[in-house]
Amino acid sequence: MDYTERRDRLRRLLRRQGLEGLLVTDRLNVTYLTGFTGEDSFLLIWADGQVLLTDARFTEQAEEECPGLDVAVRPVGGTMVEAVRRAVQSARLGRLGIEAENVSVGFFDRLSARLQQVELVKTTGLVEQLRQIKQPEEVARIRQAVWQAERAFGAMWAGLQGEKTELQLAHELEMHVRSFGARASSFPPIVASGERSALPHARPKPIPIGLSPVVLVDWGANEGLYQSDLTRTLLLGRISAKLRRVYQTVYQAQQKAIFAIRPGVPAEEVDKAARQVIAQAGWGRRFGHSLGHGLGLAVHEGP
Repeated sequence: MDYTERRDRLRRLLRRQGLEGLLVTDRLNVTYLTGFTGEDSFLLIWADGQVLLTDARFTEQAEEECPGLDVAVRPVGGTMVEAVRRAVQSARLGRLGIEAENVSVGFFDRLSARLQQVELVKTTGLVEQLRQIKQPEEVARIRQAVWQAERAFGAMWAGLQGEKTELQLAHELEMHVRSFGARASSFPPIVASGERSALPHARPKPIPIGLSPVVLVDWGANEGLYQSDLTRTLLLGRISAKLRRVYQTVYQAQQKAIFAIRPGVPAEEVDKAARQVIAQAGWGRRFGHSLGHGLGLAVHEGP
């Protein structure tokens, strides 16, 4: 990953915004710009420099993940506000952007009080603009996350038995995802059988899937930085004619959406293509979920 090039693109964006620097507080944005995956750390970036503000827990990790990047380790008991104040004054910034959607009112007020000679400008979506367009390296890592998830599903499917519970199968998915090289699951896997398969975000329960004709599986893999998210509806037994029509309608809507995907086509147009198929079949009011969502950086929790 060329993090230097990413930071340079951000600097050009800041110049167009009339900003001398930006305090990056969103954890994923920090990772995107530096490769650092620790928590409780900010990045201050300006025209001819940058510094990662962190604490002693991450001294070695920052050196390993961000070689060559300036790092300021705040002392035990030191606050992030004070660390930011020192860094901003050292860089002699007069107009500083703040990620408004990622800091609390309290933090903003405390920082304003300590930087009275600095104009703090609330910004929205500056780094996210850059993240929207995935670079080839990012696409490759997302594909790897998809591969890991698919292999995990195949392993779970090979050992599928009616006496296994939803919770067991969810745990198996988690295990298999890791066995194929993933750092972890993207999120706790969802396995829901029978009537519970109608719940998009069902929590697996210790109940056997038995002879349930329908099982919903929703899972993904975190390959280390990027993650995938897949969903499958399994038909394990005889289903009613109505349910078959519903299944075919959803399949046709999916195909319409796939064919609608082209470079430059807004996501809402792809969603509309699928939604029209379901509406024409008479189930438009039942489709309250969005078609999908983006894939990208993963939040890292723990070691």
